[in-house]
Amino acid sequence: MYAKRIKVGAFVLEGLNAVSTTLYFYFVFWFLKAEFGFGSRENLLWAVGYGGVYVVASIQGGRFGQRFGYLRALKVGFLGMAVTLLAGWWLNRADVVRSVEMPLQGVILGLTTIAICFTWPNLEALVSEGEPGPRLQKYIGIYNLVWSGAGSAAFFAGGAMIEKLGLRTVIFLIPGLMIAGQFCLVLWLERGGGVPASGAAPAAHGTLASESERHRSRVSPKTFLRMAWLANPCAYVAINTAIPLIPTLAERLSLDASMAGFFCSIWLFVRTATFVGLWHWSGWHYRFRWLAGAFLGMIVGFLFIFLASSLPGLSRPGVFLVVTVAQVVFGICIGLIYYSSLYYSMDVGDTKGDHGGIHEAAIGVGLLGGPLVGGVAQWFRPGSTSVAAWAVSGVLLVGFGVLWKLWRRGVREGESER
Repeated sequence: MYAKRIKVGAFVLEGLNAVSTTLYFYFVFWFLKAEFGFGSRENLLWAVGYGGVYVVASIQGGRFGQRFGYLRALKVGFLGMAVTLLAGWWLNRADVVRSVEMPLQGVILGLTTIAICFTWPNLEALVSEGEPGPRLQKYIGIYNLVWSGAGSAAFFAGGAMIEKLGLRTVIFLIPGLMIAGQFCLVLWLERGGGVPASGAAPAAHGTLASESERHRSRVSPKTFLRMAWLANPCAYVAINTAIPLIPTLAERLSLDASMAGFFCSIWLFVRTATFVGLWHWSGWHYRFRWLAGAFLGMIVGFLFIFLASSLPGLSRPGVFLVVTVAQVVFGICIGLIYYSSLYYSMDVGDTKGDHGGIHEAAIGVGLLGGPLVGGVAQWFRPGSTSVAAWAVSGVLLVGFGVLWKLWRRGVREGESER
């Protein structure tokens, strides 16, 4: 069992990690647009590379933590990210030629992605490992609020910070120094004791849901776990298509970096508020209509975020209203989908580092899939956000069809067991 101070330290590390990684991974596309003239197509293709690395590295990061200890894995991740991000900042100070810097920035993006995959799976495991059911449910709620709230605040303020301090300072120097501080915090936590010899702590947790909740549906809890693991990568397909396209959307709406950070962060804050509601209300547990409704709502919200500016007869205030409502719908739906994945994983599966790595790898599939589909669509109509939005929405509809098939098969299996 990890000491309580280790658990508290994990939440602090989680919040700092959310701020620093949001500043880099969300705003690196603004940097690529400003420094190298990248459009939505190029940004999406770079996001494909980032997602592909994330899929593989997250599994390895979780396995490393399980074998050698979660805190040791965190040290590897934080040290790696600090070095790569500070190197990205140094490239400009060293007056590296632009034609050389661009591929070097690609290397930095890849190495930073590998390093981050040693952090999130092991933070999840560190928070959850060895906790009984009621306390684990509380910790999951806190965990979701910390990372989503801190990330939302970072994106909200990031645009204004860029205008005051400059792109390179905000996406490289500040996150690099923050992460170096996180590395030092892990060293301090280790010296205080209360750390098991390996990644695995004694499994003391029970199930999160009550027996009545687990029998609400005609399908088994394992089927809900499979459906949530399908829905969560699909949500990240939408999210990680949206992020590279936001600079182009902001340009269409005539928003500077500061206003884009304020306006385009609505869905992030709505997701955080959704986490609060889902933490304290259990009515959605093991109810298919909530998961299915969230999936369809996510598709609609995603589409209207990027199509509102091209709707005929819509005034500028009308466009902002539609995009605002679409962000609210999008934030609520992806919040429920993410929470479902984590909740059912804790209720049905275990909470080891390996499991955290698989959970993050599933997210990585979304990081890869969304930009890949959007990037391919951009080859046919360069610079258009609408073609990428339609292409990704088509893929998400296919995903919903698979979700429905899993549900129907689960119903048939449940009826046959009776």
